[in-house]
Amino acid sequence: MQENINPRRKPVRSKPKPNPKMMAHLRKRKRNRKYLFSGIIGVSLLWCVAIAVAFSYYFKMPSEIWEDLLPIPTGDKVNIVIESGMNARQAARAFEFGGALENGSPADLARWLIKFGIDKRILAGQYSVVPSSPWNLARQLKTQRPALIKAMIVPGLDIFSLKDALAGQDFNPEKFDAAIMNDNNYPEALRKFFGTLPSSKYMRIVFLQPETYMLVERSSDELVSTASNAWWSRWNKFIKAGNLTSKDVTEAAVVASMVEREVMHESEARKVSGVIHNRLRSNMLLQIDATVVYAWRLKGRKLTRVLNKDLEINSPYNTYKIPGLPPEPICLPGAAAWGAALSPEYNEYYYYVAGKDGFHYFAKTYSEHLQNIRQVRASK
Repeated sequence: MQENINPRRKPVRSKPKPNPKMMAHLRKRKRNRKYLFSGIIGVSLLWCVAIAVAFSYYFKMPSEIWEDLLPIPTGDKVNIVIESGMNARQAARAFEFGGALENGSPADLARWLIKFGIDKRILAGQYSVVPSSPWNLARQLKTQRPALIKAMIVPGLDIFSLKDALAGQDFNPEKFDAAIMNDNNYPEALRKFFGTLPSSKYMRIVFLQPETYMLVERSSDELVSTASNAWWSRWNKFIKAGNLTSKDVTEAAVVASMVEREVMHESEARKVSGVIHNRLRSNMLLQIDATVVYAWRLKGRKLTRVLNKDLEINSPYNTYKIPGLPPEPICLPGAAAWGAALSPEYNEYYYYVAGKDGFHYFAKTYSEHLQNIRQVRASK
């Protein structure tokens, strides 16, 4: 049988056998192209990350470069009080609570405070800042000093004059009364020493150290707390060394208040205290004019000069009629008066009269005292 051959049909050509070396070369080129593509993508991603980091660093988290270029914000300010002992995070929360932090969190602000080194030197006080971002807020704090409130407690003032003086410094008199009676405003050690603090505000004011204080805010509680802590810090070692009781300190407070009002020159404080103690030991009337002035003050009358008729006032504070110490201090004693009351001079004087220069003439007997009075009157 004859094979049917189509002359138009192309002859079938057999495929050449692949060259192993050529195939290996092609596979290698393909892998190289894949690695190159991956490398390009990787480098591109790294560049994107780098650009993002740079953008974040220079824009979202500005560097020192921008501090020279961008001005510190201006506008309406808010006052924020930072209390003593606050760390960076606590201070940051205080700025947020006071409405000074915008477009950021307290954690962001705390980081900037740490970056600027403010966290270790942030001072208590009142800050006036423009509400802004954490960075701009930290920039303001970087150069700002806090404002402190000045409060002065003057020795020799009674409770009425003290409240008037503090009212002149914009302290609320009613709040000051409440602060005086708040046991928590006094040092714990002082409270333990007394067991129960005196219940009278006229007695409690003697535990305020006369001084000029710089307060974080205009707060009667802070003033009483600061002044009472200052008083205890100054006198607690002396009290403990003398093994004094609360009754001893209370009596010393009354003596100190009389010394404060009687003495113009501190150099005489211990000598006058010695006279008071001598008269007490001898059961003599103290006959101190300042107690009479205070007795009238409690009745609403201010005396500038004590006359004989004024000595007839019926009051437990009238030491011309009532023996012993007055029931409570007549004023707030200063340091010299406290020192004199706790450590009086041992002398033999029982009388004194003030000269025109404020210094006193001291006498052991009444006849000497009368001579001193005549001498003082002759010199005027």
